[in-house]
Amino acid sequence: MALINGLHFNNLRGDIYGGLTAAVVALPLAMAMGVAAGTGPVAGLYGAIFVGLFAALFGGTPAQVSGPTGPMTVVMAAIFLQYTAMFPDDPARGAALAFTVVMLGGLFQILLGLLRWGKYIELVPHPVVSGFMSGIGVIIILLQLGPILGHDGASKPLTAAQTFPEYLADVNTVALMLGLVTLVIVYGVPSLLPRLNRLVPSPLLALVVGTAGYVLFVEPGSTPIIGDIPTAFPEFQRPVFEMSLALKMVASGFTLAGLGAIDSLLTSLVADNITRTQHKSNRELIGQGIGNTIAGMFGGLPGAGATMRTMVNVKAGGRTPISGALHALVLLAIVLGAGPLASSIPKAVLAGILIKVGTDIIDWDYLKRLHNVPRAGAAIMLVVFIVTVTIDLLLAVGIGMVMASFLFMQRMTDLQVRGMSAITRPEGETPLSEEETEIMKQADGRILLFHLSGPMSFSSAKAMVRLHAEVSNYDVMLLDLSDTTSVDYTTSRAIDDIIMDSLDAGRPVFLVGVRKEVLNLLERQGVTRHFDEKYICRNRIDALRDALKHVQTHH
Repeated sequence: MALINGLHFNNLRGDIYGGLTAAVVALPLAMAMGVAAGTGPVAGLYGAIFVGLFAALFGGTPAQVSGPTGPMTVVMAAIFLQYTAMFPDDPARGAALAFTVVMLGGLFQILLGLLRWGKYIELVPHPVVSGFMSGIGVIIILLQLGPILGHDGASKPLTAAQTFPEYLADVNTVALMLGLVTLVIVYGVPSLLPRLNRLVPSPLLALVVGTAGYVLFVEPGSTPIIGDIPTAFPEFQRPVFEMSLALKMVASGFTLAGLGAIDSLLTSLVADNITRTQHKSNRELIGQGIGNTIAGMFGGLPGAGATMRTMVNVKAGGRTPISGALHALVLLAIVLGAGPLASSIPKAVLAGILIKVGTDIIDWDYLKRLHNVPRAGAAIMLVVFIVTVTIDLLLAVGIGMVMASFLFMQRMTDLQVRGMSAITRPEGETPLSEEETEIMKQADGRILLFHLSGPMSFSSAKAMVRLHAEVSNYDVMLLDLSDTTSVDYTTSRAIDDIIMDSLDAGRPVFLVGVRKEVLNLLERQGVTRHFDEKYICRNRIDALRDALKHVQTHH
């Protein structure tokens, strides 16, 4: 197995552009998230550096860029506040405990990867991913409405939408002009000047042109810029434990690990969707875990695969771990003293770049086909989209997965019900051979062949009992499980009820053709206690012959 997944040097120019562009976009976001978490802007930058570098080197999604994300920052803010509040006289100790939780979260993520649990995130269906992608795109656009008009960005997308009239009433003309120039470049260059776009990706070109325009032609201070960037080298922080808080710290670590796993692997799915590649989910969890563990050791925010930065990277040409690692190294250079070079970037220019990113993330292909896709899939996509934009990203995915699971169960139930048949008179399509059909005809409806096929699960158990209850005029029942590949506990109880109903009515039951794994489960649940050896038959024809003898003997 390669030490660095997906590493090659055939796309070096694209990876360099992608890493540089992602770094510039990540810079204000990381700082803002550090402030939001209460840990300070440098902690946000450290998180972007360490998670971004080590997740790129050891992760399983080559084009992914990792760092502090909205959901992870919200949880970290709660953790940081919780532990610092416990030690009001020594907040440094509370902060050390909070960053120890970050290390624990990273270690738990590594454990999840080693246990190969990443595959379960791959079960997310396309309508959920589509709704999530489109919702992220709309969120990005809404959050940039303020900055592109010269105002501070809102913290929530709905707040940004509600405040938009106020933004329009007080437009910063310089910011708007810079933003419009940026939009013209990012939308126009790829289609009108494709050769130039291949040479210099439009987001990077917009960044250079917009910043140069501000520096050369605009009076300083007339529009918001990134401003001073704190510079300092991170200090190693050893883990700190309080035995009385051990359970709380473990629980907080698991929360970060689980949230980070979901956040990262959803972004991996989005990256797959754009790059037409396949990520390695368990390896991605290990890479994210290594990044978060080291980030905690140096006082950095916990992070995950960042959808917005990943899309910026991909759209600028990034395809390998080089871009993610370069993004982290550029941020490290800025932290170590290159801050003045980035401090003059106007926020309106970044807003214009991000608006293009937002429109690119929206799954226009699925939206165009919305009137032709299955209604259930369309409903799932729209619900996930609306909840993503209005409430919470992870809640949206959870609701989408629950809806998709119920839909899947309903389809499986319908298939299982179609695999059930209660035959007393062989008419139409049946699983019977000519000799078996002849025996059933001789029995004149006195033999019930209760046939189940395929896997049988809890969702079809009630239907099984109802189908049996609909047939009452018979003398002998053959419970034919020769085509049943598996049963679960609930199905075994339904089978037991069916057998008991027949036996209580004085009707003998033959158990036919049970496979070894099915028989083992029925034995463990005590279902086979009802049967003498002569009533368990390997072949259906033998069981039918014995059943016919019983009918003829008792009539």
